[in-house]
Amino acid sequence: MMLTYLPKGFTARPLTLDDVQDVVALLNVCDMQLVGKEEHNVERLLVSWQAPGFDPATDGCVVVAPDGTPDGALVGYAYVRDTTEPHVQIWSGGQVYPAYRELGIGTSLLHWAQVRASKAILKAPPNAQVALLGEALDSNVPSNDLLANEGFVIVRRGWRMLTTMEGPPPSPIWPEGIHVRTADLDVDLVAIAAADREAFRDHWGFVETPVEEELEQWRHWVENDPDIIPALWFLAIDGDEIAGMSLCYPKTDDDPKIGYIGDLSVRRCWRCKGLGLALLHHSFGEFYTRGIHKVALHADSENLTGATRLYERAGMRVDRCYNQYRKVLRPGIDLSTQSVR
Repeated sequence: MMLTYLPKGFTARPLTLDDVQDVVALLNVCDMQLVGKEEHNVERLLVSWQAPGFDPATDGCVVVAPDGTPDGALVGYAYVRDTTEPHVQIWSGGQVYPAYRELGIGTSLLHWAQVRASKAILKAPPNAQVALLGEALDSNVPSNDLLANEGFVIVRRGWRMLTTMEGPPPSPIWPEGIHVRTADLDVDLVAIAAADREAFRDHWGFVETPVEEELEQWRHWVENDPDIIPALWFLAIDGDEIAGMSLCYPKTDDDPKIGYIGDLSVRRCWRCKGLGLALLHHSFGEFYTRGIHKVALHADSENLTGATRLYERAGMRVDRCYNQYRKVLRPGIDLSTQSVR
């Protein structure tokens, strides 16, 4: 595997599952520099690398330093995620050990990612725009500069929002006819995936993927992610339908004392009735009874359905800001959601 701009003596090779310990160590060094906390662990990264459609040998790359270099041999890492049809949005990411930045390693890895992502063009529908996406913490100046210098453009900003509960949160007020229960993943998974799909059609950047491919991804994460606990997946039920849901996790990646709402959604027919706020308050209450008084979630700063206003009304405030970048690899028709009709 040849990469341009690598310093003399440094080499690149495909990622393997055996690299997981070294990659986690690399990512956590970078996490500590950026946010003061480690955000990665071996178990969850392996789940990601073993997800359907991802092949470490073709979708990951590592840079190795010459023998005897401090900080371990592996000094750079990048991946490309292009796992489902229609292959029009490809995600990439990576990191370089702080001590080895400004040597061309990050640029080399980003070039590799662009070449790898360009293979999606052959699989994408004719006339469809194909784009490579990336994300950088707003305060991460080197990563933002690297992406901008390579022709990536900021197209959206994401927020991590956080609330701290000084006392019990308000009790949820459920719309008429709605009751809440926890998920039975042996029975509910297909309905959960369908409800999530419908709700997020109105999310900026959403691209429709084949139902079976989407279900395969859901099943992989449900069966393998250690942080998925059905007792924290709350379903708002109207009759025999899921009207909305709050899929919660016992902790954030960086702090076991912060609960996390990974997916809060309400289907179109049940919006503007207070269901989103009720689900939010219910989730807060469940965390509070478990002794968790801080709760976080991620949101699009310009959410098309006004979700950020809901979170602010519930007492959540912006904790971190992320810049989402895009580089068009082939111009064409943008198949992603851009507005709510």
